[in-house]
Amino acid sequence: MTDTTNNSTTPGKTGTVDRKLLEILVCPVTKTTLHYDAEAQELISHAAKLGYPIREGVPIMLPSEARQLED
Repeated sequence: MTDTTNNSTTPGKTGTVDRKLLEILVCPVTKTTLHYDAEAQELISHAAKLGYPIREGVPIMLPSEARQLED
């Protein structure tokens, strides 16, 4: 079976996360813009100093699931 979860060559996609989705998502804590970290597969909130994981292409936008970023 072929893995088709990585759509990096599909227009409108960034790694495994749809670019349109990234444009509308904000940090649930601070309501500020998120930055996509493709290597770590996280959405980063610099304001909250949190990294929200992306699992199987789905951003997990729960503060309880976020990783605290180092200073």
